[in-house]
Amino acid sequence: MKHDEDPATDSFYDTPLARELADLTARRRALDAIPLEYAGRRRIFTVSNQKGGVGKTTSTVNLAAAFAHMGARVLVVDLDPQGNASTALSIPHNAETPSVYDVLVEERPLSQVVQQSPESPRLFCAPSTIHLAGAEIELVSLVARERRLRTALEKYLSKKGADIDIVLIDCPPSLGLLTINAFTAADEVLIPIQCEYYALEGLSQLMGTVSMIQKHLNPTLTLSTILLTMYDGRPRLSQQVADEVRAHFPNQVLTTVIPRSVRISEAPSFGQTVIAYDGQSVGAVAYREAAVEIVRRDHRADSADVDAEGSAPDRDAEERDE
Repeated sequence: MKHDEDPATDSFYDTPLARELADLTARRRALDAIPLEYAGRRRIFTVSNQKGGVGKTTSTVNLAAAFAHMGARVLVVDLDPQGNASTALSIPHNAETPSVYDVLVEERPLSQVVQQSPESPRLFCAPSTIHLAGAEIELVSLVARERRLRTALEKYLSKKGADIDIVLIDCPPSLGLLTINAFTAADEVLIPIQCEYYALEGLSQLMGTVSMIQKHLNPTLTLSTILLTMYDGRPRLSQQVADEVRAHFPNQVLTTVIPRSVRISEAPSFGQTVIAYDGQSVGAVAYREAAVEIVRRDHRADSADVDAEGSAPDRDAEERDE
């Protein structure tokens, strides 16, 4: 029996699964057609959310790998004492490893701690070690404690040969001197938001932090990008959360959403990003699409003034009104 006469085969190609696979294939082909040459300006992002479990580190490393896949030279600065970004990029970060701690506390040049990830010759990481857990206390008594990362990063990037196109700074999920250093060093803030109700609760606090940094430490800092993560299209909640965030930040929320994905969850246990672990998966494709969208956007045109319209939804106020 010919293929076009086989009812079972024809019915398969008309199923939701078949349509989903066809869509994924088309998306991969569109990404593969993009020239592997980064032509944008240098951009420095702080990836932050003071609520844990929103895909912050996962998004940092996977966007970094996606940018590198596009031809950009990318530096990840791991400011989280847990060192998960370093692990995901297969970067050694035992206690004896030169790390961001040495840069912040001992003023060691950043060039002496940066390592190349085995995943890509264009992907680099300044690792975290367990010593970074004590840096918050040690930084309190140091001169220019809020600007130490900015100073080190400026020196590193100004050196001939550094040639870094994109910097992604992975923050701890708390507001302390490490996070303040990250905000002071960056040009842009990228916020991953989990598509669940409670993920919105810390957003107002984060907006206040960004506003404080703008006023006192880094007036050029902008909230340029919000990335919706862990999206599940089956229950209505994910779409409701996405709609609410888009209503408050229409110019900052990416069109691309990152779905819940087994492959994304598995990749770090193998010391890989999802781009390297399974580049054909829906999670890898989504992060590559997000990277393309970020590169194509002009953050100066779309960035938020957090004192004006870019205010987070006040869930407490909503509940009081009910």
